[in-house]
Amino acid sequence: MSLVTLSDVLQPALRDGYAVAGLVTLGWEDMRAYVAAAEAEDVPIILQAGPSCREHTPLPILGEMFRHLAEGASVPIVAHLDHGYTHEECRVAIDSGFTSVMFDGSRKPLAQNIEETAAIAEMAHATGVSCEGEIGFVGYTGGEGSDGTDPDEAARFARETGVDAMAISVGNVHLQQNKEGGLDEARIRAIEAVTEVPLVIHGGSGVPVAQRTALARGSKVCKFNIGTELRMAFGNALRTAVNADPERFDRIQILKETHEPVVEATRRVLQALKGA
Repeated sequence: MSLVTLSDVLQPALRDGYAVAGLVTLGWEDMRAYVAAAEAEDVPIILQAGPSCREHTPLPILGEMFRHLAEGASVPIVAHLDHGYTHEECRVAIDSGFTSVMFDGSRKPLAQNIEETAAIAEMAHATGVSCEGEIGFVGYTGGEGSDGTDPDEAARFARETGVDAMAISVGNVHLQQNKEGGLDEARIRAIEAVTEVPLVIHGGSGVPVAQRTALARGSKVCKFNIGTELRMAFGNALRTAVNADPERFDRIQILKETHEPVVEATRRVLQALKGA
């Protein structure tokens, strides 16, 4: 069985100069492709169930799916709740076999974010589960704007919450379809100077690949969340498969044709995060 916690994969990454991909799942087809890619590259991955995934499939089912894949995998797999917004949601994830939960209190005042995140970290740690928190706010393309992470607040957040990983806002944006942005490396350096906690970049699809590699190898950024980039690969493959034969209606046959394109796209993501 290769099911592990977030700390199990991020602490070696922090020590040895690489990063681990947090791969945002929407269903069985993409999660199994992610595991196949991880095995081909011989690297650990983090399977992530975000809000849109949970709207479609209940947490207990997702927990079983993640654990089933991990049990058959040859590489370490983390079963991770992404953007849990309530204590109850995080508790259900833990009860459903997730090995890591991310509590997102980033829209709340600092003191409240710290208090609630600390309570969830304590609950998680009591059952051997890791906890990620967010300080600053990572916005959305075409939606809410970002609020950059203040290094002093990050230091306090890490110290008072006891989180195992800390998501930061340093120019990253969720749902970005191009890689024209780039991160504020000066802000990253200021944050990593005041904490030993592994750092997380949400909205990793919008970060230029060369910058992902440089930060993976030369900073405390140990986790890049990648969703949009791989959803686009899946969507393009699905569109091609559907349009190839208008008479075909068996969705299993159609969905099978998304597997290899998603594996290849995922392998490229994983290759960029490896050590020197």
